[in-house]
Amino acid sequence: MRSCQEDMLHALHTIECEHKLFEKVIWHARKLGFEYCAYGLRMPFPLTQPKISMFNNYPNAWQRRYQAEQYFTVDPTVKHGMRSQLPVVWSDNLFAPAREFWEDARSFGLQVGWAQASRDVNGAGGLLTLARSCDSLSSAELQGNMCKMAWLTQMTHLGMSRLLASKLNPETEMPLSDREAEVLRWTGDGKTSADIAEIIKISERTVNFHISNAMAKLNAANKLAAVVRAAMLGML
Repeated sequence: MRSCQEDMLHALHTIECEHKLFEKVIWHARKLGFEYCAYGLRMPFPLTQPKISMFNNYPNAWQRRYQAEQYFTVDPTVKHGMRSQLPVVWSDNLFAPAREFWEDARSFGLQVGWAQASRDVNGAGGLLTLARSCDSLSSAELQGNMCKMAWLTQMTHLGMSRLLASKLNPETEMPLSDREAEVLRWTGDGKTSADIAEIIKISERTVNFHISNAMAKLNAANKLAAVVRAAMLGML
């Protein structure tokens, strides 16, 4: 019989549907003592309205409430995850800035929870939340399960990012050539095409050709946007 870790690793490499993979994450969350589980993936761009994909098994009424009230914009666990990859336990202090949200969540049975953010080389951010309706999260339970919870966080993000990144941002599937990456790096350092041509000993026309190709691959409107996208996707 496979261990829980072996089972999740197998799922990570064989499941090709994000919904089926999330069902596996829910199963592992329950093995850790949590009846509810939520995962959100946030792509690095567009910067103003980044693409987000969310999964959870919360009560349907709470899902509708969360969406209707746009609680995503005030959820303290989301704000924490944007700043830090350290885990956080639900508490009155954590939710003090969003008291109405906290009281509303508890009215739907969401009393106890834990969350941890993650990042990958492509710049995608993930947040895994484990929650339940009763039994406080003791120090002993945290100490005993912290490594498993953190491991589940990373495995969930790796798997969901693999399945969703290319759907949300197709640019992640268009790798830059070495030369395209090189000219974008110099562009990011403020060098003109003429400067770059002199530095790497090619014609200015060839520099512009590589910049144009990179812009097309990254679906960028100009070379500055191409530099930003390439950097955020870990291509430079």
